[in-house]
Amino acid sequence: MATGPVSRFTSALRRDLDVARERDPAARSDAEMVLTYPGLHAIWLHRAAHGMEQRKWHLPARMVSQFSRFLTGIEIHPGATIGPGFFIDHGMGVVIGETTEIGEDVTIYQGVTLGGTGKHGGKRHPTVRDGVTVGAGASVLGPLEVGEGAKIGAGSIVVKDVPANSTVVGNPGKPVIVDGQRVDPQTLHHPDLDHTRLPDPVAEALDCLIGRVEELEAELAALRAGVPPPPKSDEADCSDGVRDRIREARAAASDAA
Repeated sequence: MATGPVSRFTSALRRDLDVARERDPAARSDAEMVLTYPGLHAIWLHRAAHGMEQRKWHLPARMVSQFSRFLTGIEIHPGATIGPGFFIDHGMGVVIGETTEIGEDVTIYQGVTLGGTGKHGGKRHPTVRDGVTVGAGASVLGPLEVGEGAKIGAGSIVVKDVPANSTVVGNPGKPVIVDGQRVDPQTLHHPDLDHTRLPDPVAEALDCLIGRVEELEAELAALRAGVPPPPKSDEADCSDGVRDRIREARAAASDAA
């Protein structure tokens, strides 16, 4: 059964409000969200600008985009493609480039840049798949792909593809696979918004090295005292993991250079 433009508009508006209420615990009422949420205002104005852009009304589209930037502090190019369920929390300083493609139920926070690299034409901005969360101040640069259900930590700078169902931390961003499992379809469209508790591969490597040094010191002390060395920890040897972290860090530094 076909639906008219009014029905599609009200359905999209209702979903926008439901998404904002689900992902922002400070949301109290529909009226408050409609009147005071700049992320919603930016999305609504982008839909108008994007429609103009698709009709080749480039100047009016850019004028609406710039008005939205003035009103909300959020800059979304009219050419960007954004799926349903998109939510911008707070939003000040967000920049979304022309060839950006954003899937369904994506959440981003203030200061995020989905930007391009180089001066060439064509696809030069990220593709962000369904259920992704991008933390405050993160930059995702170039025509890379962020896989479904991925989480990008606050302040990260991402310049490479991000695997699905992984987290990325650091500068340059390093992906950490979460249990090596596929995205759970039940949680994909209800993303985990705790983007501050993320793995720190450097800290994990240092923790492993400190533990190993302590074991060696205990063994050396036992040998000097002429007593049997203490039993080794039951935890798995993490030295291979440390070597992998060092290789990843060297490769990331080489790519960024």
